[in-house]
Amino acid sequence: MKTIIVYTSQTGFTKRYGEWLTEGLKAKGQEVLLLPLKEAKKKADSFFEGADAIVFGGWAMGGNIVGSDWLKSKVPMWKEKKLALFCVGGSPNENPDVAIALDRALSDEEKEYVKVFYCQGGIAYEKMKLPSKLAMKAFAGMLNKKKDATEQERKMGEMLSHSYDIADPKYVDPIVEYLS
Repeated sequence: MKTIIVYTSQTGFTKRYGEWLTEGLKAKGQEVLLLPLKEAKKKADSFFEGADAIVFGGWAMGGNIVGSDWLKSKVPMWKEKKLALFCVGGSPNENPDVAIALDRALSDEEKEYVKVFYCQGGIAYEKMKLPSKLAMKAFAGMLNKKKDATEQERKMGEMLSHSYDIADPKYVDPIVEYLS
């Protein structure tokens, strides 16, 4: 089986998950190609014809998966392939907001063809572009100052106040299983 993994990564977490996924699929005997989104966008559609599976990995920002429009625009012509979308974000996997965001990531029709996954990553303020850094700091500040914050909001505000890394290769296991 041949799988192409396309990703976009601002701070390195999504790239790392793409690499872990590549290792996991190769261990299962698959032929895997890992491509940054910038390179994938330069490829003709015919480049992807020989792939049995195509995976896109993007990072969470404002309730969206950055770059996922690339995959979603290709779904109509790739319906016969195994398709997966993974999102990397700063929330722990067990955060209930993750399931809500993943449910909103695809239309009902897209969900018929694309399986979506979440991988907890972290925050790396030192690697963020200024607009993202300012938005995250503002969000953390808002959560930290909220008078009637829930316990979950207080914990999230504290987490988002500084850089952290909660990434773990075990979160690619369900993706590897799906693609095997």
